Amino acid sequence: MSPALPRARSAASRTTHGRGPESSRTITRHTAAPAAAAGRYRYDRQAGSWWWSPEMHEVLGLDAGVTTPCTEALLGAQHPDDGSRFLAALTACGSGRPFVLECRIVHSMRAQRSVVLVGEPDRDDAGDVRAVEGICVDITDCRPPARAPQRADELRAEIAQLRTAMASRAVIEQAKGILMVLTGCPEQVAFDLLAHISSHTHRKVREVAQVLTGSAAGHGGLPDDVGAILRDACPPA
Repeated sequence: MSPALPRARSAASRTTHGRGPESSRTITRHTAAPAAAAGRYRYDRQAGSWWWSPEMHEVLGLDAGVTTPCTEALLGAQHPDDGSRFLAALTACGSGRPFVLECRIVHSMRAQRSVVLVGEPDRDDAGDVRAVEGICVDITDCRPPARAPQRADELRAEIAQLRTAMASRAVIEQAKGILMVLTGCPEQVAFDLLAHISSHTHRKVREVAQVLTGSAAGHGGLPDDVGAILRDACPPA
């Protein structure tokens, strides 16, 4: 299913009208993207709707106050040649194919920027792709100019790091959900408990999350030190 193109509100300008013919003017609003800024997005294929983090607007140079996240706004921020490539990749991701694209972000009020768009399919329990989740990273100022082969190697390394970060975030979110069910605690408390286990077992938060999700899926028991902390946090009724 190809992404829908809902009507986007203009992110470039607003017009205010005063009392006389000389008082009508256009106010241009934009946000300059900071170096190495990274935003997150999620495209719900069933609803045809988008969610963007505030940083996503910054990377694209769009005002979060006046721009509704949608396919049209995302394509409009990109160079036309790159926008068509992204749309094709997003559509293919609906069939389960992740993607990594380098695109150019164009804006009338600032210099062209280079970003990397990473997309991963999010599947439901039946294995169908229900959404596409990803990251958009501004790489314009991340490194000095380099020869093409060197730049390609650096970009591949950065992409690998991004995909690792996305995988880590997914397993941490799953582990938080498990702890919320077990303890009846809110989301922030669940993350604090993960951090507490990490600190007292000398494991990374991601490793603790992997242990919890693996155990919940029946792929082995909990290590003794992790289990002891959980028994204290979740005593039997």
